[in-house]
Amino acid sequence: MPPSVKKFMTLRQFMVRSQVLGLYREALRTIRLIDNQSERDYLKKWVRDDFEANRHHTAETTIRMMLTQGKSQVKELQLAVGGGTSRGRDGSAGF
Repeated sequence: MPPSVKKFMTLRQFMVRSQVLGLYREALRTIRLIDNQSERDYLKKWVRDDFEANRHHTAETTIRMMLTQGKSQVKELQLAVGGGTSRGRDGSAGF
């Protein structure tokens, strides 16, 4: 295939990609709650580096496994900084 031809994502790939980006944004929103600037900077760099290091994965099962691990880590961070859990539009817990 010539390099000028773009390869489109399937709907499933698009949906998984949006979950990954959502997790990335949620991690950064949680990090904003940390008072110490140097800790915030360190965690932002760690999150970015971790996502970049795993960017090459294409197997859906691998990506879903990493999403589950990432959600767990973000939830732990939220509890540690007092951010609680994610809330839905109605204010209820996201469980």
